[in-house]
Amino acid sequence: MGWPSTTLTGGSVAFLVAPYGVEQAELTSPWQAVAESGGTPRLLSTATGRVQAVRRRAFADTFAVDGLVAEADPAAFVGLVLPGGVANPDHLRMNEAAVAFVRACCTSGRPVAAICHAAWTLIEADAVRGRTLTSWPSLRTDLLNAGAHWVDAEVHVCRDGPGPLITSRKPADLPVFNDTFVTEFSHAAKRRK
Repeated sequence: MGWPSTTLTGGSVAFLVAPYGVEQAELTSPWQAVAESGGTPRLLSTATGRVQAVRRRAFADTFAVDGLVAEADPAAFVGLVLPGGVANPDHLRMNEAAVAFVRACCTSGRPVAAICHAAWTLIEADAVRGRTLTSWPSLRTDLLNAGAHWVDAEVHVCRDGPGPLITSRKPADLPVFNDTFVTEFSHAAKRRK
């Protein structure tokens, strides 16, 4: 991949997932992109221990949680990555601490990157009204009903809000999603210095 080794040096990036159901590639590929760009990925969840990832709804690997989202400070992170999977964002949108964390990241101007079904959590955080996003196609109506504009694109960066919102549709979009959000996060990291 083409990320410069110093792009995110010194920057922590939050990855927020539920205890079960994150699509593994949508966690591990962006995680690797952050690490390769010099950033520090941190896994937040609604429970301690390990999270169970899936590959198309079948059990995959587990990953150690770095911290509880209820105890996390959005100001400690350069940006937020919301991986998808069907069960993962469905659980997160029902958790008040997770929704509050996402809302705080979005309103503070931090860049937020979401792929696939992760837009459900953005909807619950009231972070899509007046914004343009892409997502897994079945979320189109949900996003439109929440006041968003929906586009069918590999990646879309919306700057019509406090901070950039970077969205993609599916695992096949991960290479362009990773390149795009790493670039946006690096701009945010430079502004914070």
